[in-house]
Amino acid sequence: MLKSHSCGELSLAEAGQVVRLAGWVHRRRDHGGLIFLDMRDRTGLVQVVVDPSAAESAYQSADALRNEWVVAITGEVQVRPAGTENPRIATGGIEIHASEVTVLNPSKTPPFYINEESDVDESLRLRYRYLDLRRERMAANLRLRHRVVKYIRDFLDERGFLEVETPMLMKSTPEGARDYLVPSRVHPGHFYALPQSPQQLKQLLMVAGVERYFQIARCFRDEDQRADRQPEFTQLDLEMSFVDETDVLDLMEELYTGLAQTTAPHMGMTSPFPRMTYEEAMKRFGSDKPDLRFGMEIRDISSIVAESGVGVFTSALAETGGTVRGIVAPGCAGYSRRELENLTEIVRGQGARGLATIGLDAEAGTAVSDLQPDNVRSALARHLDIETVRSITEAMGASAGDLLLIVAADESIVGASLSALRTELGERLELADPNELAFAFVTEFPLFEAADDEGGLSSVHHPFTAPVPEDAGLLEESPTAVRSRAYDLVVNGLELGSGSIRIHDRELQDRIFALLGHSPEEIEDRFGHMLEAFEYGVPPHGGFAPGIDRTVMVLAGEPNIREVIPFPKTQSAQDLMMSAPSTVDEQQLVDLNLRLREAAQDIAASD
Repeated sequence: MLKSHSCGELSLAEAGQVVRLAGWVHRRRDHGGLIFLDMRDRTGLVQVVVDPSAAESAYQSADALRNEWVVAITGEVQVRPAGTENPRIATGGIEIHASEVTVLNPSKTPPFYINEESDVDESLRLRYRYLDLRRERMAANLRLRHRVVKYIRDFLDERGFLEVETPMLMKSTPEGARDYLVPSRVHPGHFYALPQSPQQLKQLLMVAGVERYFQIARCFRDEDQRADRQPEFTQLDLEMSFVDETDVLDLMEELYTGLAQTTAPHMGMTSPFPRMTYEEAMKRFGSDKPDLRFGMEIRDISSIVAESGVGVFTSALAETGGTVRGIVAPGCAGYSRRELENLTEIVRGQGARGLATIGLDAEAGTAVSDLQPDNVRSALARHLDIETVRSITEAMGASAGDLLLIVAADESIVGASLSALRTELGERLELADPNELAFAFVTEFPLFEAADDEGGLSSVHHPFTAPVPEDAGLLEESPTAVRSRAYDLVVNGLELGSGSIRIHDRELQDRIFALLGHSPEEIEDRFGHMLEAFEYGVPPHGGFAPGIDRTVMVLAGEPNIREVIPFPKTQSAQDLMMSAPSTVDEQQLVDLNLRLREAAQDIAASD
């Protein structure tokens, strides 16, 4: 074999042994007669010393080496001289004195540094992704991803789950995003779809009596890209029979607690995970994926300002659904006019007309009763008496030196505006500890949301989600008021995954499809296989599907999921390394009975 040991695994225990290593030249240094090589393989680095007086042939070979050349080294492991140890690497107490150096393959000069962290344009990194993955940060992310997936598999195996693979070529059914379609050669004019998720198949596995299923599933969605979204992604897909919400959430909490403690022990974590309804999350944080690493909760002051005479408040409260709420920015009372205008633009971007601010002088007394007119810095000061300001201050939990930020508008606009402000200020004031994981479950999402202005509905989660039993009577008369048995796992302001207790009754499933506007013929065409299966004894069941990419991103402390996916796509869904998507041969189109429209041909030609 070319290797008897791995570079990063050598230690003082091997001192005196002759070893054979193979890997890449990480760094080469010529010290006037001695050549020092930092040699790298997947396990880490080790220093190699090449002395011409001891091995002339090896020295000649080493003299030609450059960074990223692939080499094999034979030599003796020796303890480094006192004072030359390198505590920054695991092998820093030893070095290899080479007797033989063999070049296995030279390398061109890489387009960016591999042996050090540097700011490299992402498009260049993706073009040379196979080189980017050699860098320690990216290699560490790959190792972390492996450990995460292995932990999940071992955890679920120990709890009686079966790993079952489901097809990649499926029937196209509406599940919220556009499908990637695959034309069939043997069935002209017909198409498969790549799975957005194995949702229907995992439910059918429950019908099949599997009871506990999981899969590390590849999923595909043809939708616009974001920092935490890719056209193809990986999720943990699991389903359980004879369970309710508590059973599923307890399992996921146990899984993620152990996963974080095992793969990211340096990160703190709140336990047990808080659980709140969607309604509670929106009222407290204005978001269904709140970052709980800091407070700054939304406070409702509608009742306090209802009789204030301030037009912006009273006009908002006069509208159906109008409310007045705010948050407290700690220590920001001294914000300049420009800084306040910047915050105002944030809420305007969410649909609010403006932002009311009240700055409390840092020299004010500690008690709310000590607050005097001279302590208040606000355009509202001449419209609000001091008693009202004190009431607002007390209701919002503010104190001297704080800045009160208040929005008056429709409830949805107020929530979105204050959530955006909270996120911005949390980052600006560094309120969120980057080494903390604040997990939480959000439950009882709405079952439906308005799809258009004509009264059409769409599923908030997916059409197989069960309604809360107490709300089933509202399905036809007030469908948007119906709560679902859906739940999300969130962490640090991100949604990690979602799940629900499913419908297992055909009659109820038919009602849901009808409310979503599907005709009987369409229901039978798209979902007939599911509904027929529901006539053969279906157990109550529910499941969950957290994203593997997002999970690894959070545990690695990375800003987006492209950093933890080996070969990701760009924001425009392109693979720069392989130049995909690309055109295909005309004969392939003929075989598939496809013909490109002229517009599509023009676009392809311009690319």
